Amino acid sequence: MPDPGPDLGPDLGWMDAGTAYFEARVRGADLGRPSRLPGWSGRHVVAHVAANARALGRLVHWARTGEERPMYASAEARDAEIEDLAARLDAAALESLAEETSEELREALVELSGDQWDARVRTAQGRLVPASEVVWLRTREVWVHGVDLGGRFEDLPGELVDALLTDVTALWARRGEEPAMVLRPADRLTSWPADVDGLPEVRGTAAELAAWVTGRGPAPDPAAPAIGRWL
Repeated sequence: MPDPGPDLGPDLGWMDAGTAYFEARVRGADLGRPSRLPGWSGRHVVAHVAANARALGRLVHWARTGEERPMYASAEARDAEIEDLAARLDAAALESLAEETSEELREALVELSGDQWDARVRTAQGRLVPASEVVWLRTREVWVHGVDLGGRFEDLPGELVDALLTDVTALWARRGEEPAMVLRPADRLTSWPADVDGLPEVRGTAAELAAWVTGRGPAPDPAAPAIGRWL
């Protein structure tokens, strides 16, 4: 993940590139077709990304003002908002909404001061994080959902793929669901987790492994164990 700067907050480069990547996948796409997410059409994916920008914007407001604003009132409210937007808006309106909410989130982020980047906010999974992590949360959303609309993990910057592998394996560890295995990319000199011996290895390219652990592709190794959902 990009390192926060001393005065300017986190580097927004990955987020900006991911936003452009996602929006390029949306333009001209048949959003009525199924996406890579089971049960979701392209309309659902675009609705979700727009709603996510609004939700993360609430965390930015929290960091800037100290007024607590959760991302969503509940998981049910989150799901209902996505369904409503996907059913009510046509493809052009969904595309416009996704672009507008992305821009609003970016504008809110760049208005944060140095101290506000350190303010603690709570993610939809209930984790307290510094507001600077909002940039990574949004980066992850736009790139991965761009893959859901016809992209490939091979399109992602290599360092971003590595950050995703770190993110997923850290989440497994926090949940106490860490599988007894090591992810060993054929095109990297490291592994996830690193410096662990004696566990079975799952091999593939880093992009193949990222697709698998995020639920967007098959296991690249036939000996791979079953894994649960990512988020």
